[in-house]
Amino acid sequence: MPPSHTHSHGPDPDAPPPTPEVLTRRRRAVWLMLLLLVPVGLATIVGLVVLWPDGEPTRAEQAAVLVLPPGTTYPEGRVSTVEPFDCSLPGAEQQPAQQLTCAVVVVEVLDGVGAGEFQQLEVPAEVYAAGIAEGDVLVLTRDAGAEGAGQYAFYDYDRDVPIVALTVAFAVVTVAVARLRGLAALVGLAFAFFIMLQFLLPGLLGDASPTLVSLVGSAAIMFVVLYLAHGFSARTTTALVGTLFGLALVAVLGAVGVATARLTGLTSEETTTLLGYDPALDFSGLVLAGVVVAGLGVLNDVTITQASAIWQLHEVDPDMTWQQLHSRGMAVGRDHIASTVYTIVFAYAGASLPLLMLFEVYAQPWDVVLTSSAMAEEVIRTLVGSIGLVLAVPVTTAAGAFFAKAAGTAAGAATDRRMTALRARFAR
Repeated sequence: MPPSHTHSHGPDPDAPPPTPEVLTRRRRAVWLMLLLLVPVGLATIVGLVVLWPDGEPTRAEQAAVLVLPPGTTYPEGRVSTVEPFDCSLPGAEQQPAQQLTCAVVVVEVLDGVGAGEFQQLEVPAEVYAAGIAEGDVLVLTRDAGAEGAGQYAFYDYDRDVPIVALTVAFAVVTVAVARLRGLAALVGLAFAFFIMLQFLLPGLLGDASPTLVSLVGSAAIMFVVLYLAHGFSARTTTALVGTLFGLALVAVLGAVGVATARLTGLTSEETTTLLGYDPALDFSGLVLAGVVVAGLGVLNDVTITQASAIWQLHEVDPDMTWQQLHSRGMAVGRDHIASTVYTIVFAYAGASLPLLMLFEVYAQPWDVVLTSSAMAEEVIRTLVGSIGLVLAVPVTTAAGAFFAKAAGTAAGAATDRRMTALRARFAR
């Protein structure tokens, strides 16, 4: 009877401490896997150094600066009064009039050059419909070159309080439940955001290959995040092997899918805006980069679970053959695949819900909808991510079983002795 599905990401806390023999096998397995991972890690470091942005504004950033008036700032303002008024649109010949309500608001500027001043603004119907009342804090734009009433305009709602409160709650809950492991995961998450903001996004806006930038950045994130969150162990190293394989596979399949389906990447308002700022950007490459980055979290979850299953099975019964380890590990993996495929598909569907609603409004044939540019991009992203996810399971399982058994062979012992000698030499 196959084992039931599990999301265990670590050793059983109620299990007895590992024996010296188990610890020796784990150490040998890590050394063996490092023979594979060290070259990949060095290649990642070289890629970061070579592809790291030079800090100069990209073409898109330079163009975006020209769109905003020089000296534009974003002060906050507190709403003092709200006066709604009718701003309905007149009806056309075959279309009824659209009833809309806008508002004139008076705000007190809270910071910046005009702090303490009261300004009158007009907000559109969609802002008034979302709810705006006395005491609300808004984000404004201030055009330093404008005069009088045109100097300030509504930009957005202020969301500092809910975002900061939820961030703090997330951090507190994570550390309270997962303790040091949770704190390490938060540090890893901060590192991931650092790589995305300082390397990945500027690199994608530059002239470097989006595929290389996304692969190097994703690999760097996984090296740090996995070891920080799960510790330096045979289990984590096995998961890293499977994760890196999954990322490479997603990149290859994504490149094939984007090329054969002729995806332009120009399917959203955001990409159209980027096109206006820099027409030379590789938008098809941006689709591929999105596929690679989107697969990071799910691949991590799947591979660490598989690695845990393999090593726990091996340590319960070290006499199991490679075939038995692989077979029993895949019994867990099949359950995990079944549930995680739903996760990735529904996640993409949820993110694309407005797009799906538009297709429902248009009432087009399903085959036309499915192969349209906007929908095909989501479908290919989902399918490529799912294929990489599914194939990462047998690869992680096979790698874990191989290294677990190899650690007990003469090759594992020889590697252990060689690494111990190297450590002793460096210690001197």
